[in-house]
Amino acid sequence: MTIFERVKEISDLRKISLQALAEKSNMGINSIYGWKTKKPSIEKISAVADVLHVSTDYLLGRTDEPNHYMTETEKMLSGVDLSEAIDRSIPLTYGGHELDDNDKEIIRRLFEEK
Repeated sequence: MTIFERVKEISDLRKISLQALAEKSNMGINSIYGWKTKKPSIEKISAVADVLHVSTDYLLGRTDEPNHYMTETEKMLSGVDLSEAIDRSIPLTYGGHELDDNDKEIIRRLFEEK
């Protein structure tokens, strides 16, 4: 799998377009598409890896584990959609105390107002 294919795959999983990814990585809007034919600099690879929350080794094909540098807890929490966690009644905690339904509803309303 090429670096472009890996970036495309993980950005699709994260529900971020390649244009948005490029912008968040401080690159030109279509620059990642150029990776189909040209090798990107390590600085660009690193910036994309940071935005996607994966390792550069994953993007370079050195490992098939996107987050091999993370702890198991970080992996578990990576990419968790808070609204989905609330909808599915996944236990959420803050400061070691489980949030009740009222707390979860407050969180939902806070984010819906943005």
